[in-house]
Amino acid sequence: MRILFITATRIGDAVLSTGLLAHLLQQHPQAHFTIACGPAAAAVFDRMPRRDRTLIVEKRRHDLHWPLLWSRVATTLWDLVVDLRGSALSYLIPTRRRAILRGGRRDGPKLAHLATALKLANPPLPTAWTAREDLAKANTLLPPGILIGLGPTASWPGKAWPGDRFATLFQALRTGPLPGATPIIFAGPGPAEAAMAAPLRHALPDAVDLTGRLTLPEASACLARCTIFIGNDSGLMHLAAAAGTPTLGLFGPTPATEYAPAGPHAAAAVAPGPPGAAPMSALSTEAALAAALILLSQHPLQTLHPQPPPPHPPSPAPPPQSQPPQPPMPQPPMPRPPPSPRSPLP
Repeated sequence: MRILFITATRIGDAVLSTGLLAHLLQQHPQAHFTIACGPAAAAVFDRMPRRDRTLIVEKRRHDLHWPLLWSRVATTLWDLVVDLRGSALSYLIPTRRRAILRGGRRDGPKLAHLATALKLANPPLPTAWTAREDLAKANTLLPPGILIGLGPTASWPGKAWPGDRFATLFQALRTGPLPGATPIIFAGPGPAEAAMAAPLRHALPDAVDLTGRLTLPEASACLARCTIFIGNDSGLMHLAAAAGTPTLGLFGPTPATEYAPAGPHAAAAVAPGPPGAAPMSALSTEAALAAALILLSQHPLQTLHPQPPPPHPPSPAPPPQSQPPQPPMPQPPMPRPPPSPRSPLP
């Protein structure tokens, strides 16, 4: 079975779509997948099982990227085409079945809207795929103990919470419920990300700075090691939630009702003001701390990082090999004593 999955350009939207892929992987254990997505999002799928290839869709003027994609997929008869971009291209691709996302943007969680493409009443949560080498990289880069992941960057500066508030929030957690925690700074490659992360780096000189040092699968592995991740509305925030890490997303000018982190342990702290239009500066450190404490109280530290079981005691050495037992020498019969009142009957 061959499935073509056309998904997002941005990392965050691509991460949100991984729940549908996980559903399809489970429902069709023999299927193989081709992913079509934007260049920034491609690495989201690098470790996906049964992925044959990823087709990079780079936007071109006058939507010329769609005819180019069609030329690369039209020679295959697909068993299923899933199009989360809702493009007319899907109707021109030879396939036995189509699942096309319709309706543009809607009110409510983006995850629920994506699930309508496959007619799923319960949206599957996103997932983060990693490989053994990603886990090894995380173990090399990160110290043991309690780790607080911090995501001070975003796709545009208006979505970024001030760096000094990140630092104040971290110190409140380290002196409170997470004693001795190490700060881990996550940011993507490029000068814009480095510039947005710089104030937090200066405020927390003891932080492990992972700015621009990780692939997305390596970032997933490092995020999974964190006790909690606190970050702006960004692809890293969605990746942290998908990795299963308790994730607090910080929102102001973007709607948390649509893009709040989706994961088994996730919450949002929202700046007061017009929904989806409030400035990030309106979100106080106290409000973010209160949201973080609630999130941590729902997932106590001992359940997030259970202690390894004590080592088993060494097994006793096997007895030395001996010769097979010899049959006993016959003994002459002994006279039987008379029965006693307290003895069992003979």
